[in-house]
Amino acid sequence: MLKTAVAIRHVYFENLGAFEAVLPPAGYKLHYHDVGVDDLAALDPVGPDLLFILGGPVGVYEAALYPFISEEQALISARLRASRPTVGICLGAQQIAAALGAKVAPTGLKEIGFAPLNLTQEGAESPLRHLAGTPVLHWHGDAFDIPPGGTNLATTSRCSNQAFTIGSSVLGVQFHPEIDACGGMEEWLVGHAFELAAAGVDPRTIRADAKRYGPVLRDAGRRMLSEWLTQLG
Repeated sequence: MLKTAVAIRHVYFENLGAFEAVLPPAGYKLHYHDVGVDDLAALDPVGPDLLFILGGPVGVYEAALYPFISEEQALISARLRASRPTVGICLGAQQIAAALGAKVAPTGLKEIGFAPLNLTQEGAESPLRHLAGTPVLHWHGDAFDIPPGGTNLATTSRCSNQAFTIGSSVLGVQFHPEIDACGGMEEWLVGHAFELAAAGVDPRTIRADAKRYGPVLRDAGRRMLSEWLTQLG
């Protein structure tokens, strides 16, 4: 019998991308839970065998404007208390950190585009080792502190906390290892056009880098997730 994997999705094009292909061989059937379409209250926090919380263009500190932020944090808190396997990507990682009491705040700059990570010693010994030397997609203006009990796995020159793990069941990454950029990423460029313009980022650069690095990142990201799932037992 297949295990259940649920991905909480905030905007349609920020999906599990290249990660989707990893889940069936690992014994999981994937379901998306779309914020604004599906009721978060209807999702059992501890029900899914695996939960992903994906990216999105809002901040964890904007709950007054976007009430789902608080609902989602409550769901994450309940899940973490039960030690259920959970992966957060970008906003998802920030939500996990915030749910655990860590600070999440704007950095004052945008880190957008493809660039490699600097793995910590712990990161080099973790499934993130598959990303060593591979330019990954960065797309954020906020950053998290490492939550209590967490281990920092990666940094960049612009962001000292790029990934954390808590035990073997919780992984949070600030960047986007899930992106399948092999065919380009026009939905991202159009969907975030205003943000790119405001940050002075040329979409042509990202478009070119997506074609250049997409295949390598796709394969490295899949190896990373596959190893992380294997260690769950």
